[in-house]
Amino acid sequence: MTTDYASSRETTEGRVFTVTGGDWDTVVNEAGSEERIVVNMGPQHPSTHGVLRLVLELEGETVIEARTVIGYLHTGIEKNLEFRNWTQGSTFVTRMDYLAPIFNETAYCVAVEKLLGIEDQITERAKTIRILMMELNRVSSHLVWLATTGMELGALSMMIYGFREREYVLDIFELVTGLRMNHAYVRPGGLAQDLPDEAAAKIREFLEWMPERIDMYEDLLSGNTIWRERTQGVAVLDVAGCLALGITGPVLRSAGLAWDLRKTQPYLGYETYDFAVPTEPTGDAWGRYKVRLNEMRESVKIIRQAMDRLEPGPIMIGDKKIAWPAQLAVGGDGLGNSLEHVAKIMGQSMEALIHHFKLVTEGFRVPPGQVYVPIEAPRGELGVHAVSDGGTRPFRVHYREPSFVNLQAIPAMAEGGLLADVIVGGASLDPVMGGCDR
Repeated sequence: MTTDYASSRETTEGRVFTVTGGDWDTVVNEAGSEERIVVNMGPQHPSTHGVLRLVLELEGETVIEARTVIGYLHTGIEKNLEFRNWTQGSTFVTRMDYLAPIFNETAYCVAVEKLLGIEDQITERAKTIRILMMELNRVSSHLVWLATTGMELGALSMMIYGFREREYVLDIFELVTGLRMNHAYVRPGGLAQDLPDEAAAKIREFLEWMPERIDMYEDLLSGNTIWRERTQGVAVLDVAGCLALGITGPVLRSAGLAWDLRKTQPYLGYETYDFAVPTEPTGDAWGRYKVRLNEMRESVKIIRQAMDRLEPGPIMIGDKKIAWPAQLAVGGDGLGNSLEHVAKIMGQSMEALIHHFKLVTEGFRVPPGQVYVPIEAPRGELGVHAVSDGGTRPFRVHYREPSFVNLQAIPAMAEGGLLADVIVGGASLDPVMGGCDR
């Protein structure tokens, strides 16, 4: 075996190859001018929102060229889906954008339901709880953005407050799903389990004080001279630039275009909710901050409406050939089906037991076809392209992930600006590398 990029040596264990970063020498040599230096920012950097690597060519403190290097968090989730049944897929996709797990699950499950042709059979209670959970998740995701961006720009108090409120939302998720993250709560056909009474009470409590907290963040930051100077007119990307690069979400809306899939291509009944689409005309980091603050306010409005609409009813479709049976409880070995539920399944009839065994081990079959389902995630358009060959497993599932697409904007925002503004620009995109690399 020979290779151009790795030296080798013989050892008692056999031949050992030493592989180095093959691109570094090339990048440095291309810099040319002695006045220019090449700097690696990341992937182990506290301000790159995960393992993002930026190779920056500098002249003084001015960025001449910026290159994004991704893939350090690649998990192969999309490929793994091809080796699990359709219901098990929810357990995988929830781990992609780990700050927006409910959105990953919902987009996937809506795609599976479209392939099955059962989207009209999803119960009203299941759709309402999906919207409720997604909007809670949107608030918690924006809180992480506000907290981490505040920390990166020196507003350390914002870091403490943002994570304090997010912790409350994660407590709600734990009450509802059994887990703080990686829930696998949304399933094809409905939900894993119903909303417990204690979670509903906790959500009502959240609705009482959260609007005041959002006002507090705005009071803390908007009048702060340092915050204004670090964000206003920094990392500008106008609406033409956003459209050319496929940028969606708060970044696009901060450039003045009110494009929100909940309004323009509604799903799950969003068209029946009363909420606004916040926009800003500035197209800079300041505009993205204002848009996300106002989005949290609108999400609180949607959560309040969803809570008022909750009516008793089933949370899974009635078709037993698709509905994964669940009546979860915390037992000695962790979360699982309650013993009473297992006894009921096993005691009904031999046919019922066989059917249950086949559904859980093999899964249901999905008719051949392909669909694309887009939803409005916290970072922009999250799209699922799902393909079925008629089997019990996905033939192919590919995500149109907003973090991956939005990262294209970093060179456009950073080149010609200062090194310090690279932090602001990258942070204002709110990238999550788990979703980008997946």
